[in-house]
Amino acid sequence: MQQQPSGVPRLELKHASKSFGRVRALYDASLALWPGEVHALLGENGAGKSTLVKILAGVHQPDSGELRVDGVARQFATPAEARNAGLAVIYQEPTLFFDLSIAENIFMGRQPVDRLGRIQYDAMHREVRDLLASLGVDLRADQLVRGLSIADQQVIEIAKALSLNANVLIMDEPTAALSLPEVERLFTIVRRLRERDVAILFITHRLDEVFALTQRVTIMRDGSKVFDAPTSEMDTASIVAKMVGRDLESFYPKADVKPGEVRLSVRGLTRVGVFKDVSFEVRAGEIVALAGLVGAGRSEVARAIFGIDPLDAGEIRVAGKPLKPGRPSVAVQAGLALVPEDRRQQGLALELSIARNASMTVLGRLVKHGLISTKSERTLATQWGTRLHLKAGDPSAPVGTLSGGNQQKVVLGKWLATNPRVLIIDEPTRGIDVGAKAEVYGALAELVRDGMAVLMISSELPEVLGMADRVLVMHEGRISADIPRAEANEERIMGAALGQSTVNLGHAA
Repeated sequence: MQQQPSGVPRLELKHASKSFGRVRALYDASLALWPGEVHALLGENGAGKSTLVKILAGVHQPDSGELRVDGVARQFATPAEARNAGLAVIYQEPTLFFDLSIAENIFMGRQPVDRLGRIQYDAMHREVRDLLASLGVDLRADQLVRGLSIADQQVIEIAKALSLNANVLIMDEPTAALSLPEVERLFTIVRRLRERDVAILFITHRLDEVFALTQRVTIMRDGSKVFDAPTSEMDTASIVAKMVGRDLESFYPKADVKPGEVRLSVRGLTRVGVFKDVSFEVRAGEIVALAGLVGAGRSEVARAIFGIDPLDAGEIRVAGKPLKPGRPSVAVQAGLALVPEDRRQQGLALELSIARNASMTVLGRLVKHGLISTKSERTLATQWGTRLHLKAGDPSAPVGTLSGGNQQKVVLGKWLATNPRVLIIDEPTRGIDVGAKAEVYGALAELVRDGMAVLMISSELPEVLGMADRVLVMHEGRISADIPRAEANEERIMGAALGQSTVNLGHAA
């Protein structure tokens, strides 16, 4: 058995507890991070991981417990105190200023200045160029953040953390929106940081990353640590069992449904410089996955179908009827629903209640005597919350207080409330834990059993292979393969995503 590292932990949290009103978020939680070690923190959404991280980062103060950095007892009243002690955090969702440049975001509040207090942009841009080059990304230091992809935003957050020269680096789902090459670049950087004795806390829902990168695993459930062991002593099945008490076979409840009539048909969709001549069909009772690397044009195709982005050419039909492009309201009336990739920016109003978010797409149905019925709002939210296993106490609480997985369930419920014929769902389980993934997959299986057509955009090959009836693969704005479920495997999908093959394109015509 692997021995505990010798010496003093870089960071140690002992017996921490934290409550918010009557909700106990942490109870007797402990964690030790050692120099030169990548430590995985696992658990379902709501297990207490985010609260623990916010205590380490100085966002929250524990009600009880002890925090030590390099053996010295510390109390962080603010995030600035945590940063000054050598802690840097990359949160699950980017927190950037869209109207500032990449360099200004990375050096926010600590820009280099000359003797007269003027910002030294040349020096700042030079350092940022070096940081971005070390990450292997093609971004300009003076480029505005607005319009960048989620993947690029996440890279900027990573660069910001690296620029702080932290001794403790906490990464909360840093790879959730990154392509495979970008993940490999990140792993290379993390391994270099290990060599400099940085302690790294790595929070992920992708278990393959745990085995590829980490040396130790801590598993949380219901606000407490339930397991801690060297990664070398674990396997996927044992981790899942410790987290949620279910085996992997229950993950993908694929519905055995014979596809029915064509619900969505697109022909020759083109947006110059983004995607070209995209054609496919999705039938009732069918899940069609749109796979490919980040930047291949998958999300852009979905946005164009739904009317968010313009089209230069092509035809869209819903249940056989032509759909006028460029108007989301018309798409909704025709029976389309779109669950976006970025739930926080595009799917939710974080300051509004869970009930209001869940009913936002159907408020017209809830109006009585010119006023929105609060009772009807709460009833609708409760119905969909029960169906999707939403973990939330009070429907009137702000949706921003929910965990990432539960926020995703609210977005899904909001669109399912419109009773769509076709559900387009972009990265359905990005940032969602193992248990919540199984619940989302179960909901999708139930929807196709009821005759819905689902277009699922996903970067996670296991869920593509586990849930899709057909896999459409995009490469550089074009569909490079249409692969039936029986013929799909990871090698074939990745080959098409990298432009190495063209498979069965007759299926998409």
